[in-house]
Amino acid sequence: MVAIAYTVAFEGIEARMVEVQCTIAPGIPAFAIVGLPDKAVTEARERVRAALSAMAMALPSKRITIKMSPADLPKIRSHFDLPIAVALLAALEIVPMDDAAQTVALGELSLNGDLVSVHGAVPAAMAAAGENRQLLCPQACGAEAAWVGDARVIAQRSLADMIQYFNGQSIIPLSQPDEVQHGHSTRDMAEVKGQERAKRALEIAAAGRRAAKFEPLLPCGAQANDYMQALLC
Repeated sequence: MVAIAYTVAFEGIEARMVEVQCTIAPGIPAFAIVGLPDKAVTEARERVRAALSAMAMALPSKRITIKMSPADLPKIRSHFDLPIAVALLAALEIVPMDDAAQTVALGELSLNGDLVSVHGAVPAAMAAAGENRQLLCPQACGAEAAWVGDARVIAQRSLADMIQYFNGQSIIPLSQPDEVQHGHSTRDMAEVKGQERAKRALEIAAAGRRAAKFEPLLPCGAQANDYMQALLC
């Protein structure tokens, strides 16, 4: 039997609905994720495995296959952890399949089973409301997603809380709109791969406390240096 949950994939600021299917079959033990996942999504199997292990749950010695549809749509970012876990738990009959099929899930899993905040809660809530499904997300994303008035947002702290919610062992109130708190950004220019000329231009602008503006169709060759100098004037 195939268990189904839902999530979204982002194209710019637009959220496209993605169906996450899970099947468990006899065979050589494996955990495969298919449907054009990137490296972060492929690594979700290890985060899901560790989160379940933290709750004293072991995966069966069978072949587990996760398929994400549409298969030709790139699946990027770590927010696929939670929908993969929901579909897997439904396939294991730990949570009801019908409830999982009515859920759009979004969230990253830590190794101890806690849900980590991710970007895109508002577009995901809009997509869930459009499909008349509830949105399951980390607690830190609940206040942001709840600003979408038609969305039914269930924000939880951990995977264990989610299981209790699905099985009716706990009652979690719907998230309410509130001020969104953003933590201090720890991003660094060193994380940008390539684009050495652009990074150098931004560093110079920041050092001189000047504004910088990037335009498409950057000239090539000898004109590029003159163009970048003009932007920093």
